[in-house]
Amino acid sequence: GDGDGDGDGDGDGDGDGEDGGDGDVGDDDDDDDDDDDPLLESQTVAHHGTVNRLKLMPQASHVCATWADTGEVRLFDLSKQLANLHAPGSGGAAAAALHLHTFSGHADEGFALDFSPVRQGALASADCAGKIHVWQSAPGGSWSVDPEPYTGHEGSVEDVSWSPVESGVLLSCGCDCSLRVWDVRRKAGSAIAVDEGHGHDVNVASWNRLVNYLVVTGADDGSFRIWDLRSLRAAQPVAKFTWHRAAVTSVEWSPQESSTLAVSGADNQLTLWDLALEDDPEADSATAGHDDLQDIPPQLYFVHQGQKEIKELHWHAQLPGVISSTAEDSFHIFKPANAGDGPSARA
Repeated sequence: GDGDGDGDGDGDGDGDGEDGGDGDVGDDDDDDDDDDDPLLESQTVAHHGTVNRLKLMPQASHVCATWADTGEVRLFDLSKQLANLHAPGSGGAAAAALHLHTFSGHADEGFALDFSPVRQGALASADCAGKIHVWQSAPGGSWSVDPEPYTGHEGSVEDVSWSPVESGVLLSCGCDCSLRVWDVRRKAGSAIAVDEGHGHDVNVASWNRLVNYLVVTGADDGSFRIWDLRSLRAAQPVAKFTWHRAAVTSVEWSPQESSTLAVSGADNQLTLWDLALEDDPEADSATAGHDDLQDIPPQLYFVHQGQKEIKELHWHAQLPGVISSTAEDSFHIFKPANAGDGPSARA
């Protein structure tokens, strides 16, 4: 509904309103087209301060956590807003969001925020002062936050991500050029820490939920790295790519294909990668003599453009290949033509 020109249902005139009859064709068609235009409904929630980041609890998607530039982390219950959206055309009035909890104990504002997919009600929030706090819900709808933070980072914590299989393990990355794995039973120092060695901020991290020992991180220099947690102490990534020409702003593994991930950057590109792809002699011969195609990695299979300052991306959990991305100027939802409809679809 942002007029992005993606062809994602923005009034494409696909003829869904045609009845196939033999009546006169004329101005009535225009009226039909107007009737068939997509309808975008939304609900607005008042929020104190700029929203730096938000996350939804995977086990209860009406529970929303937000990081604000005021230095506070808030929890809301969006059940009423979602109920209105689930009844399209009902004209449900905007409802006030139910406030669940506010934590003001962080030393600074932050951006790192994540719910555990394993332990319901477990939330990690981390700030620009290098501190990580862990939350937990309790019976009756109450929430508690451990006031004692996890410490170890020597700068801002830029991202946190819970393990997809272990309830007490999370990872973090930050401006100290490090990737860290934490055992929540130990607050003074991470269980494993690795300096990525490039001297830049590590902005984002994503845990592969299908191959749970693989992690991807993205850095300020435009590079992203694939790490095998079984050999993390060796401080050698299993793969490194430097396609993006500016800071990496978001990374995420596909929930359907274990070798596929998406990366966005401050260079206004969103790229899709399949690590299972290798050099193809036939493709190499097709690009012979084209100097501008020689440096394209074989693992890169799609580049999405048309947005300015892309901030975050997410794969659709149920629709294979569908991605949403938010940017300074627009919100896109798209599916690449070569994405396929499930695992190994490009094989």
